[in-house]
Amino acid sequence: MMTDTAPEQNEAHQNDSLGLQDAWETAAHLMAPGPAAPLLSLVAPVVQDIGLELLRIRMTGQDGEQVLQIMADRDEGMITVEDCERISRAVSAVLDVEDPLKGQYILEVSSPGMARPLCRPKDFIRWAGFEAKLELSRAFDSRKRFRGMLTGFEDGEVLMDVPLDGHDEAPTLGFKFEDISEARLVVNDEMIADALKRQKGKNGD
Repeated sequence: MMTDTAPEQNEAHQNDSLGLQDAWETAAHLMAPGPAAPLLSLVAPVVQDIGLELLRIRMTGQDGEQVLQIMADRDEGMITVEDCERISRAVSAVLDVEDPLKGQYILEVSSPGMARPLCRPKDFIRWAGFEAKLELSRAFDSRKRFRGMLTGFEDGEVLMDVPLDGHDEAPTLGFKFEDISEARLVVNDEMIADALKRQKGKNGD
């Protein structure tokens, strides 16, 4: 006997997929810059199906060969070597079928590390309270590089407390998400302590 739960589950899964696709498209300029852009719609769903999240794709050249670099993430815990191997096998299978790359290529899969890139709106929310560096494609107040404390993401803008001359306290500035060409966390004592805490939780100590 067929129940009516399956259509609801399928609809929920489709809605989740559409929501993630919108998120990928919104963050494409950071998640898959330049020549990696056409690969985003192929790779992101594969990583998602494994139960992980795509953080960034990059295409680079090395000794005349293309190098496809995939960086994956998870909401809680750390990416393991086994996770990277699963992603590598799954992505390789899709690329073999779709054949989007011409010529030889090397596939590299990694975890973000402590100086992680920030590529999606959710990254700026998740890491609020930590120090970060931003580089802009268009100047903001005659500057393109900023460093400060992340405070969140709101109305399409990354919010950051930035120390400025003439201010006793760092004012909160809003940077348009589409104007950010690169963003990453700054490694400091607080970041190291957080990484050790995550590793301890992973080991179950």
